[in-house]
Amino acid sequence: MTQHGRLEKIWSKRAHRGPMDSVSTALLVAGRGLTGSADQGGRRQVTLISQKRWEELMNRLRSALDPSARRANLLLSGIELAETRGGILQIGACQLRIAGETRPCERMEEACLGLQDLMKDRWGGGAFAEVLTDGEISVGDRVFWVTERG
Repeated sequence: MTQHGRLEKIWSKRAHRGPMDSVSTALLVAGRGLTGSADQGGRRQVTLISQKRWEELMNRLRSALDPSARRANLLLSGIELAETRGGILQIGACQLRIAGETRPCERMEEACLGLQDLMKDRWGGGAFAEVLTDGEISVGDRVFWVTERG
């Protein structure tokens, strides 16, 4: 069954370990990533998290930590990211190929005690992707799988 979802938030990172800036629109560049974000090129061009999975983690920790603390670029609702390596995701006019699971680092433990360990299960840290097509994305864009796994 095809999942359909929504792009809930977009964050750009000005510098490595820098603050996450919330934006309503962003330009994705094939082979590079999110324009203006510190992480450009390579296999980790864009990072994504599931709103539902984040809420599950916060409920287990009894925390109200904002999802921006995850330091991902995109927050998606209605889309499951676990075990989707190789899948192609359509966000607005852009396509992304899921390259792997984003592993939680010690910064997650600094944000909330216990978070790093909880995120290790079921792709709780989200996914990272390569940008396949250029285009603008906006909060509210429709999100769906073109192919669920490669």
